Order: sequence, then C-alpha cells, then structure tokens
Amino acid sequence: MLEFLSEFIKIVLPAALVVYGMFLIVKIFLQKEFEKRALEVQSKNIDIKVKNTELVLPIRFQAYERVCLFLERIAPHNLILSCNEPGMTAGQLKQQMLFNIREEFAHNMSQQVYMSDEAWKHVKDAMENIVSVINNSAQIVPSDAKAIDLAKIIVEVLMQLPTEPTAEALQFVKNEIRQVM
Repeated sequence: MLEFLSEFIKIVLPAALVVYGMFLIVKIFLQKEFEKRALEVQSKNIDIKVKNTELVLPIRFQAYERVCLFLERIAPHNLILSCNEPGMTAGQLKQQMLFNIREEFAHNMSQQVYMSDEAWKHVKDAMENIVSVINNSAQIVPSDAKAIDLAKIIVEVLMQLPTEPTAEALQFVKNEIRQVM
C-alpha cells in the first residue's frame, strides 16, 4: 500500500506541478491580453474624443461668434442706427426695433446648443432687458412723436443704468469662449 501511495505521489505531484505551471502561464497571458485590449479601447476613446473636438470645437466657436454678433446687433445704440429711417415715428421705431430683436433672436436661437446654460441665460436676460428699456422708453414718448425723441429717451435711460444690457452678457460669453480655447 505504501508503495502504491509512493508511486501515486510520484505521478500526481509532477502532473499537479505541470497543471499549476500551465495555469500560471495562461493567467499571465490572459492578463496581458486584457491589458492590451484595454489600451486599444482607451486609445480608440481618445481618438474619438480628438475627432469630436476637431469637429465640434469650430462649430462652438462659430456659435459664440454668432451670439456675440447678436448681442452687438441688439445693443440699443446699434438698433437705433440700423432701424431709424427719415420720417419715422416713435411708435414705428419701437416696432421696428422690437421686430429686429425678435428676428435676430429667432435666427440665433439654435446657438444655445453649443453654449453653457449660464451663458445662454445671460444672452436671454440681455435681450429681455433691452426690450424692457425700449418698451419703458416708448411709454414716455407719444407714439406719433418723432423717432429721434424715442431714441433720445432710450439713450437717457441707458445712461442711468450701471452697464448697458448687452455689455455684461457679451463679457460673459467672451470669457466662456476663452476658457474653451
């Protein structure tokens, strides 16, 4: 019996060592393969991010550029210059300025997709403040008065404000795009 056990151990022990060695080799091989695949996936993710950045970043820059242009166009002093025509009444100037603001806003509304929510809020607030300045100024002047009278009141109201309604939004948008660069 002892001889049988001795022979059994002589056969089983080397076989067990060979199996254990094979187990270690396979384990190391699989770990290296897993690490290799993980690096490939990570590399592909980086490539996708780089491609997305290459595609999206120019569009974002263009969106910020368009929003800056929108803010400049709806600035009251620019609106007065672009909307005022000879012989226009205060009521007509008011309507034309409000129409231009709505048109510009509708044209640029899609740009919010590429901006932060906070930046877009600044843009909307600036627009609403300008509309408010125009409407409040128009209540002071009769609608059949000359357009220049409304323009003067708007300028006077703006001079009483700490900053022009578009200035803060424009600064915020510029600062945000500088952070993206």
